[in-house]
Amino acid sequence: MTAPAHLDEILYPPIEPYETGFLLAGDGQRVYWEQSGNPDGKPVVFLHGGPGGGTSDWHRRFFDPEVYRIVLFDQRGCGKSTPHVSEPAPDLRFNTTWHLVADMELLRRNLGIDRWQVFGGSWGSALALAYAQCHPGAVTEIVLRGIFTLRRHELEWFYEGGAAALYPDLWEQFLGPIPVLERSRMIDAYHRRLSDTDPAVHRPAGVAWTTWEAATLTLNPDPDLVASMSTPDAAVAFARIENHYFVNGGWFREGQLIEDVAAIRHIPAVIVQGRHDVCTPMMTAWDLHRAWPEAEFVVVPDASHAASEPGIARALRAATDRFR
Repeated sequence: MTAPAHLDEILYPPIEPYETGFLLAGDGQRVYWEQSGNPDGKPVVFLHGGPGGGTSDWHRRFFDPEVYRIVLFDQRGCGKSTPHVSEPAPDLRFNTTWHLVADMELLRRNLGIDRWQVFGGSWGSALALAYAQCHPGAVTEIVLRGIFTLRRHELEWFYEGGAAALYPDLWEQFLGPIPVLERSRMIDAYHRRLSDTDPAVHRPAGVAWTTWEAATLTLNPDPDLVASMSTPDAAVAFARIENHYFVNGGWFREGQLIEDVAAIRHIPAVIVQGRHDVCTPMMTAWDLHRAWPEAEFVVVPDASHAASEPGIARALRAATDRFR
Protein backbone atom coordinates (compact mmCIF):
# COMPACT_ATOMS: atom_id res chain seq x y z
CA MET A 1 0.00 0.00 0.00
CA THR A 2 1.31 3.45 -0.95
CA ALA A 3 1.35 6.10 1.78
CA PRO A 4 -1.28 8.84 1.43
CA ALA A 5 0.27 12.09 0.19
CA HIS A 6 -0.64 13.99 3.35
CA LEU A 7 1.78 11.85 5.36
CA ASP A 8 4.72 13.51 3.61
CA GLU A 9 4.12 16.52 5.85
CA ILE A 10 3.85 14.43 9.02
CA LEU A 11 6.18 11.44 8.91
CA TYR A 12 9.86 11.01 8.11
CA PRO A 13 10.92 10.72 4.43
CA PRO A 14 10.79 7.34 2.67
CA ILE A 15 13.74 5.02 3.25
CA GLU A 16 14.80 1.60 2.01
CA PRO A 17 15.92 -1.36 4.14
CA TYR A 18 19.62 -1.97 4.58
CA GLU A 19 19.00 -5.67 5.31
CA THR A 20 16.22 -8.19 4.68
CA GLY A 21 15.80 -11.87 5.39
CA PHE A 22 13.58 -14.72 6.44
CA LEU A 23 13.32 -16.13 9.96
CA LEU A 24 13.06 -19.93 9.90
CA ALA A 25 10.46 -20.12 12.65
CA GLY A 26 9.68 -23.84 12.53
CA ASP A 27 6.44 -25.55 11.48
CA GLY A 28 7.38 -24.80 7.86
CA GLN A 29 7.07 -21.04 8.47
CA ARG A 30 9.43 -18.49 6.90
CA VAL A 31 8.85 -15.05 8.44
CA TYR A 32 9.98 -12.05 6.38
CA TRP A 33 11.89 -9.34 8.27
CA GLU A 34 13.77 -6.19 7.37
CA GLN A 35 15.91 -3.54 9.02
CA SER A 36 16.17 0.11 8.06
CA GLY A 37 17.40 3.36 9.56
CA ASN A 38 20.55 3.44 11.70
CA PRO A 39 22.21 -0.01 12.16
CA ASP A 40 23.75 1.24 15.41
CA GLY A 41 20.63 3.06 16.58
CA LYS A 42 17.90 2.45 19.13
CA PRO A 43 16.03 -0.75 18.20
CA VAL A 44 12.28 -0.65 17.58
CA VAL A 45 9.99 -3.38 16.25
CA PHE A 46 6.83 -2.52 14.29
CA LEU A 47 3.81 -4.83 14.72
CA HIS A 48 1.25 -4.61 11.93
CA GLY A 49 -2.49 -5.00 12.29
CA GLY A 50 -5.05 -7.52 11.17
CA PRO A 51 -4.00 -10.09 12.17
CA GLY A 52 -3.05 -10.82 8.59
CA GLY A 53 -2.42 -7.29 7.36
CA GLY A 54 1.31 -7.31 6.60
CA THR A 55 3.75 -4.41 6.59
CA SER A 56 4.06 -1.57 4.07
CA ASP A 57 7.03 0.59 3.11
CA TRP A 58 5.53 3.66 4.79
CA HIS A 59 5.48 1.95 8.18
CA ARG A 60 9.22 2.69 8.43
CA ARG A 61 8.45 6.40 8.44
CA PHE A 62 7.10 6.69 11.99
CA PHE A 63 10.70 6.60 13.26
CA ASP A 64 13.63 8.99 12.95
CA PRO A 65 15.96 7.00 10.65
CA GLU A 66 19.07 8.68 12.05
CA VAL A 67 18.21 7.54 15.57
CA TYR A 68 16.26 4.28 15.25
CA ARG A 69 17.21 0.79 14.09
CA ILE A 70 13.82 -0.05 12.58
CA VAL A 71 12.71 -3.69 12.45
CA LEU A 72 9.59 -4.65 10.47
CA PHE A 73 8.32 -8.18 9.94
CA ASP A 74 5.32 -9.84 8.32
CA GLN A 75 3.54 -12.12 10.76
CA ARG A 76 2.96 -15.75 9.84
CA GLY A 77 1.00 -16.39 6.65
CA CYS A 78 0.80 -12.82 5.33
CA GLY A 79 2.79 -10.22 3.44
CA LYS A 80 6.06 -11.71 2.19
CA SER A 81 6.04 -14.51 4.76
CA THR A 82 5.44 -18.06 3.55
CA PRO A 83 3.43 -20.20 3.21
CA HIS A 84 0.88 -17.53 2.32
CA VAL A 85 -2.67 -18.33 3.42
CA SER A 86 -4.28 -17.32 0.14
CA GLU A 87 -3.58 -20.92 -0.94
CA PRO A 88 -6.66 -23.18 -1.33
CA ALA A 89 -6.29 -25.16 1.91
CA PRO A 90 -3.90 -23.40 4.33
CA ASP A 91 -2.85 -25.06 7.59
CA LEU A 92 -3.42 -22.51 10.35
CA ARG A 93 -2.65 -24.81 13.28
CA PHE A 94 0.72 -23.12 13.75
CA ASN A 95 -0.56 -19.56 13.48
CA THR A 96 -1.56 -18.35 16.95
CA THR A 97 -0.74 -15.40 19.17
CA TRP A 98 1.80 -17.44 21.08
CA HIS A 99 3.55 -18.55 17.90
CA LEU A 100 3.89 -14.86 16.97
CA VAL A 101 5.22 -13.96 20.42
CA ALA A 102 7.80 -16.73 20.06
CA ASP A 103 8.70 -15.49 16.55
CA MET A 104 9.32 -12.00 17.91
CA GLU A 105 11.60 -13.27 20.64
CA LEU A 106 13.51 -15.50 18.20
CA LEU A 107 13.90 -12.57 15.81
CA ARG A 108 15.16 -10.29 18.58
CA ARG A 109 17.78 -12.81 19.59
CA ASN A 110 18.82 -13.60 16.02
CA LEU A 111 19.34 -9.91 15.29
CA GLY A 112 21.47 -9.52 18.38
CA ILE A 113 19.14 -7.00 19.99
CA ASP A 114 19.24 -6.79 23.79
CA ARG A 115 16.07 -4.70 24.27
CA TRP A 116 13.76 -2.91 21.88
CA GLN A 117 10.85 -0.52 21.73
CA VAL A 118 7.58 -2.23 20.75
CA PHE A 119 5.22 -0.29 18.47
CA GLY A 120 1.84 -1.80 17.51
CA GLY A 121 -1.56 -0.69 16.29
CA SER A 122 -4.95 -2.40 16.17
CA TRP A 123 -4.21 -6.16 16.34
CA GLY A 124 -0.59 -5.04 16.71
CA SER A 125 -1.54 -3.43 20.02
CA ALA A 126 -2.80 -6.80 21.29
CA LEU A 127 0.36 -8.55 20.10
CA ALA A 128 2.49 -5.81 21.67
CA LEU A 129 0.75 -6.25 25.02
CA ALA A 130 1.01 -10.04 24.83
CA TYR A 131 4.71 -9.93 23.97
CA ALA A 132 5.56 -7.32 26.60
CA GLN A 133 3.69 -9.21 29.30
CA CYS A 134 5.67 -12.37 28.42
CA HIS A 135 9.04 -10.60 28.00
CA PRO A 136 8.98 -7.34 29.97
CA GLY A 137 12.74 -7.34 30.37
CA ALA A 138 13.19 -7.13 26.59
CA VAL A 139 11.06 -3.98 26.18
CA THR A 140 12.32 -0.40 26.56
CA GLU A 141 9.06 1.44 25.70
CA ILE A 142 5.65 0.66 24.22
CA VAL A 143 3.69 2.72 21.68
CA LEU A 144 0.12 1.55 21.04
CA ARG A 145 -2.62 2.71 18.66
CA GLY A 146 -6.28 1.72 18.21
CA ILE A 147 -6.42 -0.57 21.22
CA PHE A 148 -7.80 -4.05 20.61
CA THR A 149 -7.70 -6.94 23.09
CA LEU A 150 -10.12 -9.45 21.49
CA ARG A 151 -12.57 -9.51 24.39
CA ARG A 152 -15.88 -11.00 23.36
CA HIS A 153 -17.81 -7.73 23.42
CA GLU A 154 -15.15 -6.06 21.26
CA LEU A 155 -15.56 -8.73 18.59
CA GLU A 156 -19.36 -8.68 18.85
CA TRP A 157 -19.45 -4.90 18.44
CA PHE A 158 -17.76 -4.93 15.05
CA TYR A 159 -18.58 -8.37 13.61
CA GLU A 160 -21.95 -9.29 15.11
CA GLY A 161 -23.96 -6.13 14.46
CA GLY A 162 -23.09 -3.32 16.88
CA ALA A 163 -21.31 -1.16 14.32
CA ALA A 164 -24.23 -1.62 11.92
CA ALA A 165 -25.93 1.22 13.80
CA LEU A 166 -23.34 3.59 12.28
CA TYR A 167 -22.84 1.93 8.90
CA PRO A 168 -26.09 0.15 7.96
CA ASP A 169 -25.33 0.41 4.25
CA LEU A 170 -21.91 -1.20 4.58
CA TRP A 171 -23.22 -3.76 7.07
CA GLU A 172 -25.81 -4.88 4.52
CA GLN A 173 -22.97 -5.68 2.12
CA PHE A 174 -21.16 -7.61 4.88
CA LEU A 175 -24.31 -9.69 5.43
CA GLY A 176 -24.53 -10.49 1.73
CA PRO A 177 -22.58 -13.78 1.55
CA ILE A 178 -24.28 -15.21 4.65
CA PRO A 179 -27.74 -16.87 4.51
CA VAL A 180 -30.37 -15.30 6.76
CA LEU A 181 -30.52 -18.27 9.14
CA GLU A 182 -26.77 -18.01 9.89
CA ARG A 183 -26.61 -14.27 10.55
CA SER A 184 -26.93 -14.55 14.33
CA ARG A 185 -23.29 -15.77 14.46
CA MET A 186 -21.45 -13.93 11.72
CA ILE A 187 -17.89 -14.79 12.77
CA ASP A 188 -18.70 -18.50 12.74
CA ALA A 189 -20.62 -18.25 9.48
CA TYR A 190 -17.69 -16.54 7.79
CA HIS A 191 -15.32 -19.11 9.27
CA ARG A 192 -17.12 -21.90 7.43
CA ARG A 193 -16.88 -20.06 4.12
CA LEU A 194 -13.29 -18.87 4.50
CA SER A 195 -12.24 -22.44 5.35
CA ASP A 196 -13.92 -23.83 2.23
CA THR A 197 -11.41 -24.99 -0.40
CA ASP A 198 -13.66 -23.85 -3.26
CA PRO A 199 -12.55 -20.41 -4.54
CA ALA A 200 -16.15 -19.71 -5.52
CA VAL A 201 -16.96 -19.82 -1.81
CA HIS A 202 -13.91 -18.43 -0.01
CA ARG A 203 -13.03 -15.60 -2.42
CA PRO A 204 -16.36 -13.70 -2.20
CA ALA A 205 -16.35 -14.23 1.58
CA GLY A 206 -12.80 -12.90 1.87
CA VAL A 207 -13.56 -9.82 -0.19
CA ALA A 208 -16.76 -9.05 1.76
CA TRP A 209 -15.07 -9.51 5.16
CA THR A 210 -12.09 -7.32 4.26
CA THR A 211 -14.15 -4.65 2.48
CA TRP A 212 -16.30 -4.18 5.59
CA GLU A 213 -13.21 -3.53 7.66
CA ALA A 214 -11.42 -1.37 5.09
CA ALA A 215 -14.46 0.83 4.51
CA THR A 216 -14.80 1.63 8.22
CA LEU A 217 -11.13 2.24 9.11
CA THR A 218 -11.12 5.99 8.50
CA LEU A 219 -13.30 8.87 9.61
CA ASN A 220 -13.65 10.00 5.99
CA PRO A 221 -14.04 7.44 3.19
CA ASP A 222 -10.76 6.30 1.61
CA PRO A 223 -11.52 4.47 -1.67
CA ASP A 224 -7.82 3.82 -2.33
CA LEU A 225 -7.45 2.04 1.01
CA VAL A 226 -10.53 -0.08 0.33
CA ALA A 227 -9.30 -0.98 -3.14
CA SER A 228 -5.83 -1.93 -1.91
CA MET A 229 -7.21 -4.23 0.79
CA SER A 230 -9.98 -5.90 -1.18
CA THR A 231 -8.14 -7.47 -4.12
CA PRO A 232 -9.14 -11.17 -3.90
CA ASP A 233 -5.87 -12.87 -2.90
CA ALA A 234 -4.95 -10.21 -0.34
CA ALA A 235 -8.50 -10.11 1.00
CA VAL A 236 -8.73 -13.89 1.43
CA ALA A 237 -5.40 -14.05 3.25
CA PHE A 238 -6.33 -11.18 5.55
CA ALA A 239 -9.82 -12.50 6.29
CA ARG A 240 -8.71 -16.09 6.88
CA ILE A 241 -6.07 -15.20 9.44
CA GLU A 242 -8.20 -12.58 11.15
CA ASN A 243 -11.24 -14.81 11.38
CA HIS A 244 -9.08 -17.71 12.63
CA TYR A 245 -7.83 -15.54 15.49
CA PHE A 246 -11.31 -14.27 16.32
CA VAL A 247 -12.95 -17.71 16.36
CA ASN A 248 -10.30 -18.66 18.92
CA GLY A 249 -10.48 -15.43 20.95
CA GLY A 250 -6.81 -14.79 20.25
CA TRP A 251 -6.00 -17.75 22.56
CA PHE A 252 -6.43 -15.34 25.47
CA ARG A 253 -8.56 -15.88 28.50
CA GLU A 254 -11.32 -13.27 28.55
CA GLY A 255 -9.87 -9.90 29.55
CA GLN A 256 -6.33 -11.22 29.86
CA LEU A 257 -4.36 -8.38 28.29
CA ILE A 258 -5.89 -5.71 30.51
CA GLU A 259 -5.99 -7.84 33.65
CA ASP A 260 -2.27 -8.66 33.31
CA VAL A 261 -1.07 -5.11 32.66
CA ALA A 262 0.60 -4.98 36.10
CA ALA A 263 3.53 -6.86 34.57
CA ILE A 264 4.35 -3.89 32.32
CA ARG A 265 3.18 -0.81 34.23
CA HIS A 266 6.81 0.16 34.87
CA ILE A 267 7.55 0.39 31.12
CA PRO A 268 7.21 3.90 29.62
CA ALA A 269 4.28 3.89 27.19
CA VAL A 270 1.99 5.98 25.01
CA ILE A 271 -1.57 4.95 24.07
CA VAL A 272 -3.02 6.70 20.99
CA GLN A 273 -6.74 6.35 20.30
CA GLY A 274 -9.07 7.92 17.74
CA ARG A 275 -12.21 9.28 19.40
CA HIS A 276 -14.44 8.05 16.55
CA ASP A 277 -12.83 4.63 16.06
CA VAL A 278 -15.53 2.19 14.90
CA CYS A 279 -13.33 -0.88 14.44
CA THR A 280 -11.80 -0.79 17.94
CA PRO A 281 -13.99 1.64 19.91
CA MET A 282 -12.49 3.85 22.59
CA MET A 283 -14.07 1.75 25.35
CA THR A 284 -11.11 -0.65 25.20
CA ALA A 285 -8.47 2.08 25.20
CA TRP A 286 -10.26 3.63 28.18
CA ASP A 287 -10.26 0.33 30.07
CA LEU A 288 -6.53 -0.03 29.39
CA HIS A 289 -5.92 3.57 30.47
CA ARG A 290 -7.78 2.97 33.74
CA ALA A 291 -5.68 -0.14 34.41
CA TRP A 292 -2.44 1.58 33.35
CA PRO A 293 -2.57 5.23 34.46
CA GLU A 294 1.19 5.63 34.16
CA ALA A 295 0.99 5.38 30.35
CA GLU A 296 0.42 8.63 28.47
CA PHE A 297 -3.11 8.55 27.00
CA VAL A 298 -3.67 10.54 23.79
CA VAL A 299 -7.19 10.83 22.37
CA VAL A 300 -7.29 12.18 18.81
CA PRO A 301 -10.61 14.07 18.53
CA ASP A 302 -10.97 14.05 14.73
CA ALA A 303 -9.88 10.50 13.88
CA SER A 304 -11.16 6.95 13.63
CA HIS A 305 -8.86 3.92 13.49
CA ALA A 306 -6.24 4.10 10.74
CA ALA A 307 -2.63 5.02 11.46
CA SER A 308 -2.66 7.01 8.21
CA GLU A 309 -5.18 9.55 9.55
CA PRO A 310 -3.38 12.87 10.13
CA GLY A 311 -4.07 13.27 13.85
CA ILE A 312 -3.10 9.70 14.65
CA ALA A 313 0.04 9.82 12.51
CA ARG A 314 1.14 13.02 14.27
CA ALA A 315 0.56 11.51 17.70
CA LEU A 316 2.49 8.35 16.83
CA ARG A 317 5.45 10.28 15.47
CA ALA A 318 5.42 12.46 18.58
CA ALA A 319 5.55 9.32 20.72
CA THR A 320 8.54 7.83 18.90
CA ASP A 321 10.29 11.21 18.93
CA ARG A 322 9.71 11.42 22.68
CA PHE A 323 11.35 8.03 23.23
CA ARG A 324 14.28 8.45 20.85
